[in-house]
Amino acid sequence: MKMPQIGLGTFRLKGQDAYNSVKTGLEVGYRHIDTAQIYDNEEEVGKALADSGLPRAEVFITTKIWIENLGKEKLIPSLKESLSKLQTSYVDLVLIHWPSKEFSLKETLDELMKAKTLGLTKEIGISNFPIKETQEAIDLIGANNIYTNQIEIHPFLQNKKLVNFLNEKGIRVTAYMPLAYGKVMTDESLKAIATQHKVSPADISMSWLLDQNFTVIPSSTKKVNLENNLKTKKNFLSKDDVVRIQTLDRNDRLANPGFSPIWD
Repeated sequence: MKMPQIGLGTFRLKGQDAYNSVKTGLEVGYRHIDTAQIYDNEEEVGKALADSGLPRAEVFITTKIWIENLGKEKLIPSLKESLSKLQTSYVDLVLIHWPSKEFSLKETLDELMKAKTLGLTKEIGISNFPIKETQEAIDLIGANNIYTNQIEIHPFLQNKKLVNFLNEKGIRVTAYMPLAYGKVMTDESLKAIATQHKVSPADISMSWLLDQNFTVIPSSTKKVNLENNLKTKKNFLSKDDVVRIQTLDRNDRLANPGFSPIWD
């Protein structure tokens, strides 16, 4: 199954909120759900998927292996535990959540390739990998085996150097935090562009990302926001709009834990 360009992110959603968001998202038309082991919501995501009644093959599911589980002894067992929580025999995509300083990348990628061979996942990929680490992964398994690199991108962190590298290598870009935790809603430039097109600033950010052929995974617990994000129109921003958005880049990185790699 091809990954739908708009997915439903579940970062920071817990318990009933996670369940309700995914259940409602599936009801309004989402067919791409993104979760992770560290989000501690795979069980709720799995229950929502099961309760939706949708055929498994109709929903693209992504999860991510947490850094503590990237070694040979833990990766596949942890993935099987994720599958149990998600109530499925496979996921469509498994990502390395963050580069690891404890386990060798070769060891991790070997296990991911093994998981793919075993049918536990259809595709494998990476997340939060800068150019150096991405190139190391390419050297080990080839760009054709890296389905995507999921990275933070929004108008205030445009990650142009890494994006250009990924485009050159033919690796899909998945943009997380596309609305910058709601910061796009208060930016005066985005509000002005939105007023001109009679849409919301969220529509502007989403459309700008989609027009670059990125996959986007916004999250929300509100039905109206879920619907609006899914209905985002493409190819209506003018060249002047795009130039104006490009000027907003200020390296405003929101996901930057202490174990982060050296960013480009």
